[in-house]
Amino acid sequence: MNTPDLGLPMTVPAEGLPARVRIHEVGARDGLQNEKAIVPAAVKAEFVRRLAGTGLTTIEATSFVHPKWVPQLADAEELFPAVADLPVDLPVLVPNERGLDRALALGARRVAVFASATESFAKANLNRTLDEALAMFAPVVARAKAADVHVRGYLSMCFGDPWEGAVPVPQVVRVCRALLDMGCDELSLGDTIGVATPGHVGALLTALTEAGVPVDTLGVHFHDTYGQALSNTLTALRHGVTTVDASAGGLGGCPYAKSATGNLATEDLVWMLRGLGIDTGVDLGRLVATSVWMAAHLGRPSPSRTVRALAGSGADSHQEH
Repeated sequence: MNTPDLGLPMTVPAEGLPARVRIHEVGARDGLQNEKAIVPAAVKAEFVRRLAGTGLTTIEATSFVHPKWVPQLADAEELFPAVADLPVDLPVLVPNERGLDRALALGARRVAVFASATESFAKANLNRTLDEALAMFAPVVARAKAADVHVRGYLSMCFGDPWEGAVPVPQVVRVCRALLDMGCDELSLGDTIGVATPGHVGALLTALTEAGVPVDTLGVHFHDTYGQALSNTLTALRHGVTTVDASAGGLGGCPYAKSATGNLATEDLVWMLRGLGIDTGVDLGRLVATSVWMAAHLGRPSPSRTVRALAGSGADSHQEH
């Protein structure tokens, strides 16, 4: 039985929520970067193209990181030109000025730097102290802005760190302010190990607002390690956030945090938002079909609950919403 054909989920709006949410799709980059078997660039390009065909408007394409650190993304120079003609935003990660040079040379118009809210993760991920990492990003952001390129600042470990444990809210606020002050257009608050709960999410967003961080500059990036990603997302929406990171099929984790499993699945997010009457512009049937296609290439089923629920029931019948 294909439940969407029965008008499910029933649309029941709730007060205090945005009319529209922009999904920042990370499946092609964050979702695939941990795969041990190299996914061919042609398959990645087709994945991005299929994602663009679902109505997603922001699709993170790749990362211009040194191939030694993330071998899966060593094909950035081959992949990006293969998808650059798509009529969607294609942000790419740039870890340093060399990465920025590579991205700009290929015509990238949206880049992201990857910062940390904790000293331990800055050390593990960047081999620098927190302040040294921020200092490294400053010229990257400045040069990107000088080239009229949009800059996103990722902030990992906002809600907990596998080495340090709980992360004080003021510490996260300080790094957010530093990234905005250096010129980032947008911030993504990362729950890298999936330990956030709704009260914590609300407290951080309230603190950021009180510190003068505009809510329209904020996106959220939740992992579903403890099954909290959707409840945390709903809390963020109630606080005015309208950008949510998600990964098609629930692909991905973090190579530097062993306990990090599973990004929020884009399909699960779209199902919830559809039921709330919140517009995403995403065709759920096409999205499910795309994740089923990618899962076949990876040789395992999608971890997304919504993909599993719909994939065997005519989920490729396209549902515009």
